[in-house]
Amino acid sequence: MSKIHFKDVGIRAISACVPKTIERTRDLSYLLSEKEIGNLENVVGIKEKRISSDEICSSDLCFASAKKLLAENDVNPESIDVLLFMSKTPDYVVPTTSTLLQERLGLSHQAFCLDLRAGCSGYIQALSLAFMYASLPEINRVLVLNGDTLSRCMSKHDKSTTPIFGDAGAATLVEKGNYGESWFDIGSDGSDALAIHIPASLGGRKDISKDSFVEKTDENGNSRSDVQMYMNGMNVFSFAISTVPKTIKSVLEYSGLTSDDIGIWLLHQANSFINKTIAKKMKIQSEKVLMNIDRFGNTTHASIPLLISSERGGKRLSERCLMAGFGSGLSWGSAILNFTDTNISELIEI
Repeated sequence: MSKIHFKDVGIRAISACVPKTIERTRDLSYLLSEKEIGNLENVVGIKEKRISSDEICSSDLCFASAKKLLAENDVNPESIDVLLFMSKTPDYVVPTTSTLLQERLGLSHQAFCLDLRAGCSGYIQALSLAFMYASLPEINRVLVLNGDTLSRCMSKHDKSTTPIFGDAGAATLVEKGNYGESWFDIGSDGSDALAIHIPASLGGRKDISKDSFVEKTDENGNSRSDVQMYMNGMNVFSFAISTVPKTIKSVLEYSGLTSDDIGIWLLHQANSFINKTIAKKMKIQSEKVLMNIDRFGNTTHASIPLLISSERGGKRLSERCLMAGFGSGLSWGSAILNFTDTNISELIEI
């Protein structure tokens, strides 16, 4: 695991955005049995999630989040030195979506723009890069944008993915300041990388052809095409149960802190049972562990900023938090950092 330590860099503000359209788990009775619906609602914890229309891209959700963040915090767009855009569903393969957002947001043409791709640990990964850049003498402000519209990459006849994933976007402003110390623990294991993947892509390992769009039914009765997402849920579940407690313990040991020193726990919203199990193992008070999976499902790497926005929107926070994410790659990450008068915007819907 890679461990990184920072001083006097932190999060000034967070904003998040979701589509207005709600899809309830019970709306999927054409796909799921009553028992499966009950399991999703009561064990996995998903009762509903937000779904993008064909007109809404990840960049639109991130743009709305960023516009609100910049306006509410009186930040001149031209003061942003670096823009990081994290997404598995960019606007185009070429050009980079970060440069499109640079122009839409009115950032300086001197700003460094970079597209990133990662799974559900992506927010921790993007934050670590943002903290690195903001630690440089020449850079003061980094805008991190996280968003996915993965619902548009799912087969409506695949019960392993369609009931799970929702759409969201978020913006996080990282800058120099009196934020104290922060610690990151990040790792990956590519031995089971294909546990979550989309088989075909233009110019990729499996190139797109006419047959790529034909849905095929697997041994479990799930139908999907090669341009739609595949997930081995049991492999990912086993990975999460074993890995997340390890990365949390690792970052706590690295920082010299204990669970009692953490004010807010922000765990990736993939599975309510997983998060409750982690909280029990770590002996965390339930009120410290924020949850919103019942309303938004798994929004991949946008889940942590969405979580803090949906549960603490409209407030300024000044307390220590621990974040932990895990997902495709397979990869994981955890971080301990300080919210120091951090402005959390009210959640936006578009």
